Amino acid sequence: MAEHKHGEMDITVQEETFEAFIRWTVRSVVAIIVFLIFLALVNA
Repeated sequence: MAEHKHGEMDITVQEETFEAFIRWTVRSVVAIIVFLIFLALVNA
């Protein structure tokens, strides 16, 4: 069995995927908040 050496794995793909997920999540939350504010203004 291969020995595990901490810090030698290439994780650039995982970091890019995580960044894309966070970016998508933030944009979705902002869009939902803007939509809810719009609904509140229209129905007031």
